[in-house]
Parts: sequence; structure tokens; C-alpha cells
Amino acid sequence: MARPLTDAGDLDVLLDRVGEARVPWLAEASHGTHEFYAWRAALTERLVAERGFSFVAVEGDWPDCDRVDACVRRLSGAPGDPRAALGTFERWPTWMWANDEVAEFCRWLRAHNAVLPQGERIGFHGLDVYSLWESLRAILVHLREHDPDAVPTALAAYRCFEPYDQDPGAYARATRFVPENCENEVVDLLVRLRERAAADGPERFRAWQHAEVVAEAERYYRAMIGGRLEAWNIRDRHMAATLDRLLAHYGKGSKAVVWAHNTHVGDARATDMAEAGEVNLGQLARERHGSADTVLVGFGSHHGRVVAARAWGAPTEVLPVPPARPGSLEDVLCDAAPEHAAFVFPDGERSPEVLTDELGHRAIGVVYHPERERWGNYVPTVLGERYDAFLWFAETRGVRPLPMSVGDVLEPVERA
Repeated sequence: MARPLTDAGDLDVLLDRVGEARVPWLAEASHGTHEFYAWRAALTERLVAERGFSFVAVEGDWPDCDRVDACVRRLSGAPGDPRAALGTFERWPTWMWANDEVAEFCRWLRAHNAVLPQGERIGFHGLDVYSLWESLRAILVHLREHDPDAVPTALAAYRCFEPYDQDPGAYARATRFVPENCENEVVDLLVRLRERAAADGPERFRAWQHAEVVAEAERYYRAMIGGRLEAWNIRDRHMAATLDRLLAHYGKGSKAVVWAHNTHVGDARATDMAEAGEVNLGQLARERHGSADTVLVGFGSHHGRVVAARAWGAPTEVLPVPPARPGSLEDVLCDAAPEHAAFVFPDGERSPEVLTDELGHRAIGVVYHPERERWGNYVPTVLGERYDAFLWFAETRGVRPLPMSVGDVLEPVERA
């Protein structure tokens, strides 16, 4: 059942499991673990080089990742080194994507694209919902150059948000006590850009996606004040819809590799998330694309170190990851599996108990308190139903963040 992992050649078993699937989802149990990022990149490189995947989509902001996309696809005016594009990320936690591991993968992707025609180069895109102000500014820049008649519509949306000084928390709190919000202005903007996106073309598509981000971010930040459930579902449905738009934009036969946290990738119906009314990307992918076109790959580890912070917006630290809680999935695998291993789950009723029993499965977010994790950080999980495959690393170390300054936003909804 477990296949030891020593180098990228050992990933054959996962390439075979992906087969002809249109979207493999490659996860991570934390946003700051070297092994998760490095092995996910190694698998993605093989999928791109050997199976003809069209783009990589990540749990990152659309405008930040758009700059990386321009770099890796070698567009005019883009930086010549992905580290420079990643170094412009502003929203905390910047280390989530601005790290050496992602930079090395993007350098590989840029080199891979160098020998491909422009229309066949592999893209790099962000699926997330947070970039309200950045996307508004990008829309204004686009419209002033390409569609001046639409500028008043965009300015109406921008001016509606302007009193909140780029603070989504201030906007969300204001809408709780005052019935007026910016929804109408945002909808008008979105309708206008949707109509023009029918003309196709990469510039119009980018502007349309920025408008979709603005619309969903406005809903997301309002929902956060009322409770985490609605906000979580808005965010994951937005990411799923963005992926579908990208697949349609790339055209018939396009295929995507997606990178996101286990809590987004692993099917929510195999966890306690479903009982709470939460959906996630893995569930939506199986429902929208079917099991033949969807492969969910989870990640996990037993102990080591991780890059995280002790509070939202706090300085980055390399924190210890203590040995997993007794009786957890990670505890079981530490006793039974090789130090580094790949699991591909069999179908049928004779699956091992570790795949069919409900076990706690560790999830580490960008905010992490090692001393408290035995009372939290574990998601009740039926492993064989949550994922189609699993990558295991007994001991791990932290990612290597790029040096940079950081900005801050309202604390989002996280399960870990």
C-alpha cells in the first residue's frame, strides 16, 4: 500500500493514479512546510512535462499571481526572475507563496515555457478572494486604456469603498450597522465586464476575473461579520468558480493542477465540516467534474518544524511541530509507514482500517500554537473518502521565506 519516496522517479504511482484526469488537486497540511511544497512541485513538474497540463492554480490572490504568470510565461515587461514577481506579494502571510520553494518551481516553469509557442505556455493563477482593493485598481487601469466608457461604472464602485481606507474590516463592520453597502455598484461593474468578456482575449478575461473577485470579496467580508460558515462557503465556491472560468478560457481539453491546503482539497463530506454545513473545493470538484476527472491528494507529517506565526499579522517564526496526538492518523502512520511514502487508495470494501475509520488528521494554519495543538488542529477524517491518494513525511522542516515587507488585512476564516 505504501510506496517509499526518495526522488521524483518514485512519483510514477501518482502519475498513474492521475491518469487522464483533468484536475489533480495537490494539498498541504500547513502553509509553511518545505516537504509539502517541494514534493508538490516535483509532482507538478512531471504532470506538466509528461501529461500536458495547461496551468497551475493556487490558493493565492489573483493580482499577485497574475504578476507571476506574466513572468513564467515570459510576457513583455514582466520580470526575468520569478523571485522578483513573488517579492511583490503584499498581503500577509506573504511566506505562503513568496518562498524559495515556490520560486524554484516557477523558475523551472519559466524555463519549460521558453521552448513553447506563446499560446501553449503554462500559466500560474490565483484562485482566492481577498484582493478587493487591488482588483478594483487593476480594473480602473484596464478600463482607462481599453474601455473608457466603462470608467464611470468602475469609479462608482471604487468611491463606494473609498471611505473605508482599504480596510475590509472597517467596511464589513460598517455594513453590520448601516443598511447601505457597495453591492449594487459592484454588481453593475461585474455585469459590464461580463458583457465585454464575451469578446475574449487575455486582457478582457483578466479584467472580468478582477470584477468577479471584487464581487465575491464584498460578499465575503460582509459575511465574516455574521459568522464563519457563510464566509468559508463563499470563499471556496469563488475559488471553484474561478477554476472553472480558467478551464473554459484555456479551452477544450485544458487541464489544471491545483495547490491548496488539505482543508480545501480533502472532500468535506469525509470530515466534520459537512455536519457544520461547510463545503470545500474537493467536494465541489467531485460534484462538478466527477470522480474520473478529479484526483484529491492529501499531505501529512508526524513531527518537525513549520513556518507560521503566533497571531494574525505577527512576525514569521520557525515553530516546532510536536509529535502527533496519540490515536491520530499521523500517529498511526508514524508506526506503520516508511519515513517518506506515497499512498494510492484502493477501491472496494476490503480497504485497511486506516482508510475507513474516522481519525483525527492534523491541520496547521498560518497562525499556529504548538503548545495548544492537542486540543485543536485535528479534523475528524475518513482518509479513504477524503482523498484519493496521500503523501506522507514523518519529519518535516519549514519553508524558506523570501525577504520582504508585508501588509495586513482582516483576519480570514481558517479551520486550522
